[in-house]
Amino acid sequence: MNNVSKSSAIFTGMAAVLFPICGLLLILSGIYLHLVPQLPDVESLKHVEFKTPLQILSKDGHLIAEYGDEHTTPLTYRQIPPMFIQAVTAAEDDRFFSHEGIDPRGLARAAFELVTTGSIQSGGSTITMQVAKNYFLSHEKTFSRKFTEILLAHEIEQTLTKQEILTLYVNKIFLGHRAYGIAAASQVYFGKNIRDLNLPQLAMIAGLPKAPSRYNPVDDAPRAMERRNWILGRMHTLGYISDTQFQKAVQAPVGLSYRGTISEVNGLYLAEMVRDTLVQRFGEDIYTSGWKVYTTVPADRQNAANLAVRDGLIAYDHRHGYRGPEAQHADIDDFHAVNGLEPGEVEQVNPQSINVSLRDGENITIPWSGLSWARKSLGSGRIGLPPQSASDVVKSGDIIRCLHTAQGWELAELPQVQGLLIALDPRDGSLQALVGGFDFFASKYNRVIQGGRQVGSSIKPFIYASALDHGYTPASMINDAPLSFTFGDQVWTPQNDDGEFMGPITLRRALYLSRNLVSIRLLQAQGLDPVIRYMGRFGLPVSQMPRNLTLALGSMDALPLQMATGYATFANGGYRINPYFIDHVTDARGKILFRAQPLSVCSGCDNPQMAGHAPRVIPATVAFQMNSILRDVIVHGTGRGALALGRNDVAGKTGTTNEARDAWFDGYSPTLVAVTWVGYDNPASLGSGEFGGVAAVPVWNSFMEHALASTPVQGWSMPSGLAAVWTSKINGQPTSNSDPDGYMEYLPADQAPQSTPTAPAASGSTATDQLF
Repeated sequence: MNNVSKSSAIFTGMAAVLFPICGLLLILSGIYLHLVPQLPDVESLKHVEFKTPLQILSKDGHLIAEYGDEHTTPLTYRQIPPMFIQAVTAAEDDRFFSHEGIDPRGLARAAFELVTTGSIQSGGSTITMQVAKNYFLSHEKTFSRKFTEILLAHEIEQTLTKQEILTLYVNKIFLGHRAYGIAAASQVYFGKNIRDLNLPQLAMIAGLPKAPSRYNPVDDAPRAMERRNWILGRMHTLGYISDTQFQKAVQAPVGLSYRGTISEVNGLYLAEMVRDTLVQRFGEDIYTSGWKVYTTVPADRQNAANLAVRDGLIAYDHRHGYRGPEAQHADIDDFHAVNGLEPGEVEQVNPQSINVSLRDGENITIPWSGLSWARKSLGSGRIGLPPQSASDVVKSGDIIRCLHTAQGWELAELPQVQGLLIALDPRDGSLQALVGGFDFFASKYNRVIQGGRQVGSSIKPFIYASALDHGYTPASMINDAPLSFTFGDQVWTPQNDDGEFMGPITLRRALYLSRNLVSIRLLQAQGLDPVIRYMGRFGLPVSQMPRNLTLALGSMDALPLQMATGYATFANGGYRINPYFIDHVTDARGKILFRAQPLSVCSGCDNPQMAGHAPRVIPATVAFQMNSILRDVIVHGTGRGALALGRNDVAGKTGTTNEARDAWFDGYSPTLVAVTWVGYDNPASLGSGEFGGVAAVPVWNSFMEHALASTPVQGWSMPSGLAAVWTSKINGQPTSNSDPDGYMEYLPADQAPQSTPTAPAASGSTATDQLF
């Protein structure tokens, strides 16, 4: 009986153990048979296309901007630093290279948690299981999902190599702050390429997968360092790093350089134009397509344009006095850098300098050379006396702006005035630089392509070009004398800027001296409608032109881009080009999806009207004459500030509207057109003396000096149909080369004398006698 009882007890005990096991196996088998047909095809992992963001690049491949919810930069296995592989396996799965996708010990721990707590807290996932979860599954913590994860991990291990699995893992894992993958995290947290990170930085990134929001160094640096040092300890224990490496690494600071996306080019106004164009054409999918858009803009020219606009507006601001601090004894963290103008708090005021604590904690000294400009702004364009000491300018506790220049730190302030620059290549219309305002984040309004402003005297060259194309010459005499017009009970008596009149004057001198009365007479003589139609050839907005004689003074509104397009016709010898800013687009694999095919100038072609070539819209003779006259604007006229470039192959025209509300300079060389503008968004006077030659020309100079630095001087060649004739600037008639009032003029060949006179010629009748 005892043996029977013992046998029965053994059987009962075995049954108590085996039946649940068998039941569990049956349940697992049922789940397996249910889940296997539903498993996704792991072969798809061999052809993964990551949701990489849209990148906007300069023509030479430098990053301008990145658009998309996920920062992803996929790597190949060879691009993964070996030390990172050691760090991440030490942290996440130290048996990765030896197991077959499943870690029994980790699973046992997870199963115990499920039985005892009803949920899985620690996971037990291998790197392969995490790949299965990240690419195929949700993040819910259920038994069904975990079992599916195990099955997929097994399938993945049978299909892919360890190297392929690890590559998928490091490219997909979320690492906080919109960074997906280690390459993106390297840029986001340290501002570096992953290959340039050191051991402690690699270990810190390896610590992020467990809890990105908890362990990232931006949100919690102490906890991130604690996690990093734990991983370094694991690497040391596993023999991956030496004692010396370990000790040095755990002592290293966080080394954070958080910057989100690394932008190498300051061109967000341009980037926004590109983004908007692509969304309209291709839809919202572009944000995850991995496309790279190469613009036509070289990085160095774009950065030079930004500096030119910034420095020009700061210089204008200096001329009009210091308005005072932005705040007093405020929290410096509430203020942010704007286009290089760093916020700081004045800590100490010395007799001839101040000590300032910047927002990032750096302590600087601003010497007297950086303070002495700050005469107090008294309003209405008035400024106070020059300061004698630093205490005349600031007080301790002032929140100020600081700008670092080549000469050191200086006091600055955020300009209230705005400005812009647009540059393009007149030979094909490709944009070379675009700055739509002082700072994109302060104002996203792109003044180059939005709104439009009165152009002032910048319009005059197009009226003069029409005259040259219809019987006038640069030597034609026109009367600079008073005019008066009556409109009902209103009387309009236009004036020149200087309030004076010069009497009979050549067309050339009238333009480079910007005589208003001459422009009005010239427009009146030709007729409004013919001139407006003619100006339409240049791409100017005909619909915006007033149907009255104020057009001669630039009362119309135009976009800076339209003005640049118009002046390009002079620069290129008479052709109409169409501006464009996207050079080509590639997909994530580098395949070209689009390449621009602009109309380009081909002045030497037998048939310049053929497909692919820009159409001629004004004669080559007229373009050359205008270039010669607009060169004189710089040599003798209102644009003399551009002489600072030291080049004889640049020309242009200033523009200033009533009460100096707008200051323009439209200038160019044979290879580059640049238009600059300075003014207030809500039109107001820029102040006494702030003409185009004062406010806008310096911005143009600064940009062109850099942009043309490597371009040889090359003027415009005189086309056939013209003759160079020594001409009197007094009466516009041919004269001898010994005449002190003579100059070289370019006249139609059929109007040129057969020989140069030996003495000054008497004044004779001209085609414009009716204008007197």
